[in-house]
Order: sequence, then structure tokens, then C-alpha cells
Amino acid sequence: MNDFLGTLLNVYVFLLILIVLISMVVANSITRPLTILSDKLKLIQIGGTNQRLEWNHQDELGGLIRNYNEMIQELDRSTRMLAVTERETAWREMAKQVAHEIKNPLTPMKLITQHLQNSISRATPEEINQLVKRVTQTLIEQIENLSKIASEFSNFAKLPAPENEKLILNEVVTSTHDLFRKREDMDIHLRVPIDEIYIFADKNHVIRVLTNLIKNAIQSIPIGRRGKIEIVLFNKEDKAIVRVMDNGCGIPESMKDKVFYPNFTTKNSGTGLGLAIVRDIVDSCNGHIYFTTIENKGTEFFVEFPLMHMEDNFKIVQHVSL
Repeated sequence: MNDFLGTLLNVYVFLLILIVLISMVVANSITRPLTILSDKLKLIQIGGTNQRLEWNHQDELGGLIRNYNEMIQELDRSTRMLAVTERETAWREMAKQVAHEIKNPLTPMKLITQHLQNSISRATPEEINQLVKRVTQTLIEQIENLSKIASEFSNFAKLPAPENEKLILNEVVTSTHDLFRKREDMDIHLRVPIDEIYIFADKNHVIRVLTNLIKNAIQSIPIGRRGKIEIVLFNKEDKAIVRVMDNGCGIPESMKDKVFYPNFTTKNSGTGLGLAIVRDIVDSCNGHIYFTTIENKGTEFFVEFPLMHMEDNFKIVQHVSL
């Protein structure tokens, strides 16, 4: 009886182990596709490449995987349609802006030309000469305005290829400040450190960034308020930071998210491309631009550039020597 019970127990243990193994295999065959499907769902990206799953069995899992494949196919199609729609919308908005900016100079050109036509028949030769001089002067000014508008849109569409070099940022900031410091209607102060701060960037691009920020600061000063603009250069950790602070009108809360978008402007004139171009230039330098503002108090813009370290100098010199 003891031998029989021992044999029976061994058989039961063997069967139990066999059942556990079979259960593990069956459970793994069921859960593995679910695990893969779960991982794929976590990796779904709008605009990215989403992989399809293959399942040849016509069962409940097969239906679930087919639904997943149809979903990512529909998502890709919707993403492409959204991208096309966004491009078309952007081009329509840009076309409206171009038309609006071109119409502004054309209107006074048309009016003054009509005035010249009407005045020629009844004006004396001396009056005609003066009138022609005034008309041509106005036309030249408006043509220059049109040329400036075309240049701004062209520069926004495609920035010139950067010619990066080793720059002493102190000198670039100081020379840009010198262009504006002699204004009598406002105080423009500069603070730079004694130690030289080096960056690797295109000098003309950096000057353009600083010029745009200072011009925006000047134009933000309301009539009747003496402007106070402060330009500060300092370094923090591995970044060179330029701060341009003004006491202008500030930026309303509703417009904060649109500051670096094309067509954004708080002025009555201009294309609204200045800060958009600035952001593109800073991004191309692996930098960062941001701002803080208080309405009717002023705005601070911060531009961060990666510092150029001594090991970077060695690499550049080594590359040039090769």
C-alpha cells in the first residue's frame, strides 16, 4: 500500500508539474501578443513612424490587432492631412501679411501720383518742379520701404548659412550698444564683465539678434515716458547670457504665447518677423531665448549661448591644421 501511494503521489506530482508547464506555455502565448501590443501603444507618435503588428490567427487577439493596425493607419493619414492643412494655413496667413504690408506703401504712392497728375495742368513751372521733387522723394521712400519688406520676408524664409567663428561676446555686445547709446530721449546702459566670454557663432547673426532686441525695447517705450534700457552680459554655468531690459509697455497676457510667431507685433507698423527671425538664429546656435514681462512696467529678454571652452578651441585649431 505504501509503494502504491508513493507511486500515485509521484504520478500526481508529475502531472501537476506538467500542467503548470503547459499553463505557462499557453499563458505566454496569450499574453505575449498583448504585451507587444501594449508596448506598441506606448510608442505611438503623432507624425512618427508607427509599426504594424502581424497576427495570422483569426481569433479575438487577431481582431484586436487588426483594429490596432487600422487605428495607426488612420492616425498616419490624419497626421498627413493635418500637416498639409497647417502648411496651407501658414501660407495663406503669410500671403495675407505680404499683401497687407505691400498695400501700405502702395496707397500713398498712388495718392501722391494722382495729386501730381491733377496739379500739372494748373501749376506753374516752378510749382511743378517743387511738386515733382516732393513726389519723387515720397516715391523713393516708399520704394525703400517695399524693398525692406521684401528683404525681411526673404530673410525669414531662408537665413544665410552661418559662418561660425570664435567670438568675444563682450566686444560684440559693446559694439552693438554703441549704435544706440547716443539717443537723447532715453538712457541705454551697458554692463559687461571684465573677463572675456567666448562663444562659437556667426558674428553677423549675433549682432542681428542684439539689434532686433534693442530696437524692440526702444519701440516699446510709450510716448511721454523716458526710456530706460539696460543691456547686461554675464555667464552662468556653461552659458553666456545677454539680458535686454526695458521699461516699456510690456506684453499683454493674451499675447505671451505668440511673441516668437511670425506676424506678431505690438506696433502699428512692421512685418512682425523680427522676433521670429531672432528665435531661428538663436536656435541655430544651439541657444535659447525667453522673456519675462509685466504689463505697463517693462520686459526682460534673455538670450543664452553655449560657452566656448578651451577644449573646443583645441578641436577647432586641430581641425584647421588638418
